[in-house]
Amino acid sequence: MQVDSKLVSHLAHLSRLNVAPEKMDKLVADMQDLVGFVEKLNELDTTGIAPLMHMGDAKNVLREDEVKGSISRAEALQNAPDTDGTFFKVPKVISK
Repeated sequence: MQVDSKLVSHLAHLSRLNVAPEKMDKLVADMQDLVGFVEKLNELDTTGIAPLMHMGDAKNVLREDEVKGSISRAEALQNAPDTDGTFFKVPKVISK
């Protein structure tokens, strides 16, 4: 596949990018390098190779859910700057 400034301009338009004219030649060269790399990858024989779902072999590294106790409401409100006894009171931040 040949990458030229017309193709790059079209792709820039589709992706809503503004490409400065002085940078067009560099962008064309970079995109040609990328296409060349992908064409090189297409030369590899991948028959019999299963596709990867993940790059590592870790299955589930998350911990198990465990029900644990928490602090009481009184303990939570103990260090609050302002409270009504049941809830935290905070300054109003939304006006109507």
